[in-house]
Amino acid sequence: MTDYTIRLATVDDAAVLARLRWRFQVEDDGEARRDEEAFLSDCERWLRDRLTGSWLIWVAEAGGEICGHVFLNRVEKVPKPAGGADELGYVTNFYVVPQWRNRGVGRALLDEMREHARVRSMDTLVVWPSERSAPLYARAGFQPPLELLEFPIHPA
Repeated sequence: MTDYTIRLATVDDAAVLARLRWRFQVEDDGEARRDEEAFLSDCERWLRDRLTGSWLIWVAEAGGEICGHVFLNRVEKVPKPAGGADELGYVTNFYVVPQWRNRGVGRALLDEMREHARVRSMDTLVVWPSERSAPLYARAGFQPPLELLEFPIHPA
């Protein structure tokens, strides 16, 4: 039995998700280039707009608090006469707070997202993993692409 649950986020979660986004990025980058309150306001507004559109966010909740999340942007594909999948998914902003890591939370979030993609018959899930998250994605079945070209405009 787990002591957390996985569910889809709602617009009511936007403020908490914005705070976790701040925490995730500061933890990952080691610094902040923006004022925290301005970022939180902008990010919360962005999340509220996206949660009623093409974005889905799964959250892990324990004791009434969100302790992790993964974002999925559904990307439409151009219809083909032969049929096939109408969407692919861009996976991003995968984060579990430190005290909940290595307890199955990240894997449970990915499993819920992958099941959603399977039920919707999505073509592919795409992710640009960090060095730290790449092993978890690999354990969850993500593989290097066989067919992918990119043209970096502003590489990180």
